[in-house]
Amino acid sequence: MPEWWTYSTEDFLLFSPRTYWRLIERHNETLWPAHVLMILLGAAILLWLVRPRPWSHRAIAGILSVLWAWLAWSFLWERYATIHWAASYVAPLFALQAVLLALIGGRLRWSFSWVGRAPLGLALFLYALAVHPFAALLAGRPLHGAEVFGITPDPTAIATIGLVMMAQGRWSWLLLAVPVAWCLAGWATLHGMGAGEQWALLGAVLIALVPVPRRRTA
Repeated sequence: MPEWWTYSTEDFLLFSPRTYWRLIERHNETLWPAHVLMILLGAAILLWLVRPRPWSHRAIAGILSVLWAWLAWSFLWERYATIHWAASYVAPLFALQAVLLALIGGRLRWSFSWVGRAPLGLALFLYALAVHPFAALLAGRPLHGAEVFGITPDPTAIATIGLVMMAQGRWSWLLLAVPVAWCLAGWATLHGMGAGEQWALLGAVLIALVPVPRRRTA
């Protein structure tokens, strides 16, 4: 029996890379053209961050809450659980994130500023919305295998981390726990498959852990 230190993440994969990416493609084929709606929702969130309205804070939290609940069922429960037994146990955590966003998110101020970690948060959100979907092409996979915000968990988790980093209000840090945990789990999975997208997930976690710089007092 091999010693434990001789194992790598590849040894713990329950499926092949081809099976995983084919699952993403089938998921996209089933939900198209919902991708267009998700991109429009992302653009609307971006607009509300730059030019917040009295109701936009609750709108952003509400959209994110619905998306996390949607992913819990449509992706984890219906799709991912067919190739990974743990997905059915992760789905309730996504549902918990949806509840937290509904309870806490509506009380936060979701807007962009140049203070603290907000610029890094905006960069993460823009990456998840506009850049991450094209990672499939860079990896030599077809565009219909792209991972899109609101359709698949990875870009949604990255975008949520970025948005929470821009949010102001009490208990906002609670909204980072599930997205960060998913990014770590996703990084381990993609690392085992040798996928380049792993670095985006790991980078999002590291950025989320960057401390807020303190202002010097005179």
